[in-house]
Amino acid sequence: MSSQDEQFPAAAAAPEAAGADEGMTWWYRWLCRIAGVIGGMSCAFAGLWNCVTINPLNIAAGVWMMLNAFVLFLCEAPFCCQFIEFANAVGARADRLRAWQKAAFYCGMAVFPVVLSLTLTTLLGNAIAFATGVLYGLSALGKKGDAISYARIHQQQKQMDEEKLTGSLEGQAL
Repeated sequence: MSSQDEQFPAAAAAPEAAGADEGMTWWYRWLCRIAGVIGGMSCAFAGLWNCVTINPLNIAAGVWMMLNAFVLFLCEAPFCCQFIEFANAVGARADRLRAWQKAAFYCGMAVFPVVLSLTLTTLLGNAIAFATGVLYGLSALGKKGDAISYARIHQQQKQMDEEKLTGSLEGQAL
């Protein structure tokens, strides 16, 4: 245990508890993490390419994309940033976030450079980072319901419609 884990023992166990509550399977969690790392790489390369211009909006979008890449690496793969002292703390805090919070954060981060400078480089560079946010958003929605519960709901709605129909017909007959 590190000195930070000794100071905050509840925070050290919190990432496992938060991940178990969300209902994400292990393979979907890894899919989201891998998409985040690939999204970070695409943001970094496209951001660097975007900075090679004389248009100041393209340069600003490129710098923002490289910042997005850094944040994605910090949140999804803190082991890639071992030279930064606070990387593990940021990664642990990101693991405690709920899926919908990560989805909103990643999608918002990816949309800003596109709004700033709408070019093919910014679109393609931020597409995978945005897709990471979409994956987290889909996990926040939860699992799809089973066919039995849908059939039961459909049957109840059908019965209510029939009751309304017979009630209105009886009112017309009087």
